[in-house]
Amino acid sequence: MVTVNVVVLAGRMSDAPEVKEMPSGDQVTRFRLHVPEAGKRVLPLPVSAWEKLARKGCERLVKGDAVLVRGHLVRRFFRDGGGGRSVTEVVATEVKKLETEKDA
Repeated sequence: MVTVNVVVLAGRMSDAPEVKEMPSGDQVTRFRLHVPEAGKRVLPLPVSAWEKLARKGCERLVKGDAVLVRGHLVRRFFRDGGGGRSVTEVVATEVKKLETEKDA
């Protein structure tokens, strides 16, 4: 059985990218991408970019930017207080700022 885990999304950044250094020394940039759904609803999706992309690819992005994100889905499990939780996020392999009418 062949499996494919590829995501391509276009949306707006709902918050400024947050850069963190992990205990391992790796850098990660995290932000939330609002992707339009049917009607006027939006789907807020967590996105993370690692290493070179975290340092260079996300440095000029700001809240409200329209961006294209390519990557794959990852589900993380962790303990929070007395119970377990899970988070599904997009791990980006490419983040590209899209030109909008206000940028032109």
